[in-house]
This record gives sequence, C-alpha cells and structure tokens, in this order.
Amino acid sequence: MQREDVAHFYKWIADPEVIEFSMSVFQSMSTPQQVDAWFVATLQDAKSLNLGIYATDTNELIGYAGLSGVSTTNQSGEYFILIGEKAFWGKGIGTAVTKEVVAIGFTTLGLNRIMLTVSEPNTGGLKAYAKAGFRVEGRLRQACLRRGSFHDKIVMSMLKSEWQQ
Repeated sequence: MQREDVAHFYKWIADPEVIEFSMSVFQSMSTPQQVDAWFVATLQDAKSLNLGIYATDTNELIGYAGLSGVSTTNQSGEYFILIGEKAFWGKGIGTAVTKEVVAIGFTTLGLNRIMLTVSEPNTGGLKAYAKAGFRVEGRLRQACLRRGSFHDKIVMSMLKSEWQQ
C-alpha cells in the first residue's frame, strides 16, 4: 500500500458495519488525523507485512491484509484482513487473499506458524479461514465488546507442515 491509499480508510473506518469485527483500534478512531497517524505507523511497522487488496477489473483498493507481529525468532505471525468495500463481501475474496498471504508467510517470510483471532459472530470470516486451511485452536471467552455485548474470539492457526499438505 502507498501513503495515498489512506483516503479509503476514512470511509471504511467511519462505517460501523465494516469495522464491527475488526481491530479494536478502529473502534476508537473518529478523525482523519487519527486514521492518518495509524496508517503511517502501520506502513512503517517493520514487524508487519501490509498488502493492499485490489479489484481485478478496476485496480481499486478494496481492503488490506497481511501479517502482524512477525517474529523471526519464533517463525510466527498473526494474520489479518479487512475488506472495506462491502460490494466485494461474500464473493470468496477473503478466502483467496488469505491463501495468498499464508503462502507468502510460509515461503517468503519463512514462518512456521500463522495464527489469527476471529469474532465468533463473524461467520463469514470463520468459513473463509477454515476454507483456507486454518484450524480452531481455542477460544478467548468474552474477549470482545461490540454493540454493548461481549462475544468470544476464536483462535485459529495453521502450521507450515499443514499448509504443505
């Protein structure tokens, strides 16, 4: 992603439906300045891989995905994805992007383990991650508060040996 891509995030972060199951930091951003500061820090984070998701026909940025907290010592990282353009939801893009980022993690970055957490009510995310090869590892009980209610976060992971199969 490039610095000028931040404009897309203004709209996405302002839409409660888009960020409902996303990072907690998105829940507290309300100004373009806050989004700018987060975006600059994200692009500069040496322990993260941040990739734009672009529509194949228009090359429009529709989301972003990658790996955060990449540890060369432990050969691990945490997967994330946000498809900000709702017109692209439910079209299999999440599964395809997840598979691509996982491949980069295991081949280019030399990771052995990639994990993620997903909100239990996010059934689309759960399905996409399972289709991409992630396995449920555990549950973080009432770890997320959205719309005044707590819900569980599901911990999923994939090992390089499982991916190679």
